[in-house]
Amino acid sequence: MFDDLELSSLTRRPGVKWSRAEPGVLPAWIAEMDFPPAPAVREALMRCVEEDLGYPSWDGRPEQGPLRAAFAERMRERYGWVLDPGHVREFTDINQGLQAVLQAVTRTGDGVAVHTPTYPPFLATVTGMGRRVHSIPYVLQDEGWAFDAERLDGELADGGCRVLLLVNPHNPTGRVLRRRELETLAELARRHDLLVISDEIHSDLVHEPHRHIPFASLSPEAAARTVTLTSATKAFNVPGVRCAVAHVGASGVRAALSSPTHLYGEPNTFGVAATLAAWRDGDSWLSRLRPVLERNAALVRAELPERIGYSVPEGSFLAWLDCRALDLGTDPHTFFLEKARVLLNDGRAFGPGGEGFVRLNFATSADILRAILGRMREAVG
Repeated sequence: MFDDLELSSLTRRPGVKWSRAEPGVLPAWIAEMDFPPAPAVREALMRCVEEDLGYPSWDGRPEQGPLRAAFAERMRERYGWVLDPGHVREFTDINQGLQAVLQAVTRTGDGVAVHTPTYPPFLATVTGMGRRVHSIPYVLQDEGWAFDAERLDGELADGGCRVLLLVNPHNPTGRVLRRRELETLAELARRHDLLVISDEIHSDLVHEPHRHIPFASLSPEAAARTVTLTSATKAFNVPGVRCAVAHVGASGVRAALSSPTHLYGEPNTFGVAATLAAWRDGDSWLSRLRPVLERNAALVRAELPERIGYSVPEGSFLAWLDCRALDLGTDPHTFFLEKARVLLNDGRAFGPGGEGFVRLNFATSADILRAILGRMREAVG
């Protein structure tokens, strides 16, 4: 299922990943998988087309959001996190949810703390909305990517930071934060009165033996100052359906988002159908996918050029590659595009700490991944 991809078929796809790659270039950049979606998801979308594309039952009734009970059920079953479905809201995608929350509860000039390097659209959102990025550097240590909590505590003391934007599992490093680290962040959020916006979109793709812990599940106090953002689109490979949910534990944020009711739109029929099918009937497919991603993460380790640094990710299907030993300057992305005909993500787009890095997407067949890595080895020489 996951290794019978045909390159000729992939190159005909109209989506952004393959269509933006020039002929002869192998794309390993944007965070979507090459695999077909779960059968349950495809079947649910076909039923929508065949049966009813009229106004959905929840149209004009935001209080009857169609994904709230399903999200609460999934969190309880997977993580033991019991939450009130009435605190859940639907959004078009993670970025819209982030922007809605920042617009509702922060002002121009407020600081937003975020681990860097990080997902480029988040940096663009924060700066584009006139908020200040407060960088929390991730540094590669013996035990993996880590941050200095004492340094962060001291830097937050000036009081100019209003929000902690947490990405866990982390994009691009693949780091999965441990309970101890999350509890440290929760204490810092309490001490400095920060709203926590926790992007947990990669939580279904955590590799053994690691475990995802929802930030809001740490305690009632943590939940009361947290907005959790997530979606089925990443793990089940349906980013085009544009559907996400937010658990808004912070009561002030819930109130701020409640009016006007149509400003943020409503979920669409396809997004809801795909999400419900993924969460309720897609886990058998997911259980077969995850070992493939773990295998591919190990394959990157085995066949990557020797001078490129790589810490095997604990979650996701993204490899954060340190190319600084290759003496390519701050832009190895262009080198691999021109010399290897491989399209990667430019590390500089991920903010401080991204210079000299590239991000590689390994969610493809073993043969295609070997071809990508082989081209990179040949280019490096």
